[in-house]
Amino acid sequence: MAGVLAAAFTLAASALTVLPQTAQAATARQVERLDRGLVSVHTSSGNLVSWRWLATDPNDVAFNVYRGATKLNSSPITGSTNYFDSGAQDSADYTVRPVVNGTEQAPSERALQFRSGYLDVPITPPAGGTAPGNSAYTYEANDASLGDLDGDGRLDLVLKWQPTNAKDNSQSGYTGNTIVDGIKLDGTRLWRIDLGRNIRSGAHYTQFQVYDYDGDGKAEVAMKTADGTRDGTGAVIGSSSADHRNSSGYVLSGPEFLTMFNGQTGKAMQSVDYVPGRGTVSSWGDNYGNRVDRFLAGTAYLDGSRPSLIMARGYYTRTVIAAWDWRNGSFTRRWTFDTSSSTNSGKGYDGQGNHSLSVADVDADGKDEIVYGAMTVDDNGNGLWTTRLGHGDAGHVGDLNPTRAGLEYFKVSENSSSPGSWMADARTGQVLWQTASGSDNGRGVAADIYAGSPGAEAWSASDTTLRSATGASLGREPSSMNFLSWWDGDPVRELLDGTRIDKYGTSGDTRLLTGSGVHSNNGTKATPSLAGDILGDWREEVVWPTSDNRALRIYSTPHETSTKITTLLHDTQYRTALAWQNTAYNQPPHPSFFIGNAMPTAPRPTVYTP
Repeated sequence: MAGVLAAAFTLAASALTVLPQTAQAATARQVERLDRGLVSVHTSSGNLVSWRWLATDPNDVAFNVYRGATKLNSSPITGSTNYFDSGAQDSADYTVRPVVNGTEQAPSERALQFRSGYLDVPITPPAGGTAPGNSAYTYEANDASLGDLDGDGRLDLVLKWQPTNAKDNSQSGYTGNTIVDGIKLDGTRLWRIDLGRNIRSGAHYTQFQVYDYDGDGKAEVAMKTADGTRDGTGAVIGSSSADHRNSSGYVLSGPEFLTMFNGQTGKAMQSVDYVPGRGTVSSWGDNYGNRVDRFLAGTAYLDGSRPSLIMARGYYTRTVIAAWDWRNGSFTRRWTFDTSSSTNSGKGYDGQGNHSLSVADVDADGKDEIVYGAMTVDDNGNGLWTTRLGHGDAGHVGDLNPTRAGLEYFKVSENSSSPGSWMADARTGQVLWQTASGSDNGRGVAADIYAGSPGAEAWSASDTTLRSATGASLGREPSSMNFLSWWDGDPVRELLDGTRIDKYGTSGDTRLLTGSGVHSNNGTKATPSLAGDILGDWREEVVWPTSDNRALRIYSTPHETSTKITTLLHDTQYRTALAWQNTAYNQPPHPSFFIGNAMPTAPRPTVYTP
């Protein structure tokens, strides 16, 4: 349903402000040209072979599975995109062949072999060092993202290396440099970028976006840079000798850039001034450098067809969001949203940001909005709505209540005078239900984890119960409230926390996976480097660094499923969520449609490939 609001109006009950918007016809969206993502996951009783159903495949495509030259299935597979080869060795070699109109097509690439249930991608830590003040550090593999960097149809990884002396913005002290690598799944390092001494290291400074912005079939990489950043070819951006750090380790002076890097070579293709510049530090909420350097980033289809880059600054007080297009080798700024502008000042948009953002077409006009926290910015850069309920750590946008039209938004609040958590209509921001106020509610999740209640459930740190899609109490809360994974054979989602995956149960959770020899990231957030539908069928992989930071260990499900869904990489709400997942306090991805118990047939995306 296209949401058309005739005029601005206010809902006093939730202090909600809504501004006009215009309905537009949906168009095909640019997505990646992908291979089959074929994997073979070994278990004690055989191999699970799974592959992608691409949005560019016919609706009635079928598949044949081959071990070597031997076809394993008696008739073409139509009801799923996985096959269990009982008794097979871990070294078995598989391909799949689509069957279209009864005719078998060319074979896929050979399957990636998960011989121990996982695949290790070799990585090499940068050399450590000592920052001013005798702050010695080594490097740990931190957040990762993905994209087809070289255009071969197979996704590659982009990994952020974080020094062990990385700091939150609220903490003084010098840090080591942030390092970013482009890596193929066989461990080949395509490039290494050193962001230099003038980009501080920590969760809030470097939000990197990996996406094919210009539609040439190869992903670019966008990041905030500064004097001394060294690109993947060794070239230096700005001054190589400048040191803008003050005695507390903060960088509160000197130029700030936005740079687009070539995904295949790491070459800096263009650098422009970062928007917004820091200006007066105190205008962001303090004078020592905490709130001025809170950055968020994302990717959105603002024109309904092609992706744009979103780079933002600030969420505790002033917020500025800049939308950029990357076309023909150069940046063009599409729009800038600034809560301090004459257009937005006094309308309740200040101080509404989260430690993360979401991107979704909340008003069903075919174009994406930026769900920034307790407010949303329309595809044209105008404010769409604000609840004025303030900052929080986590938010989830999806079809959380499939009995309602459109998408919903579940959010937790850090402000003790606001509801601890609330569910809203994502189109208008109208609060549908809320929990009691009075605490800093630091964690919250929404997903269908319990088949006994329709739609998604929601739960949070300061609440005492699992809640239904309509806010009713369902009893025992899950054991974790960090991340999510579709892991087993049914469409009900699982709990991902630390280095484990659990299945929710009303009397207790059941362990499905414990990662071996790996570590989680980001302290108590305990997040993986990356989690999402990366390979195989629509279920989700999880990527953790090994304990010695010498590999990224990718786990893929060993469970069969009879549910057939187009690869979630071709659902652009989900795909852009994988792009922004690394932003600040990492959050799990949600597709644009409901996946869960008693779900209807999943929709097929309208897309095109370069």
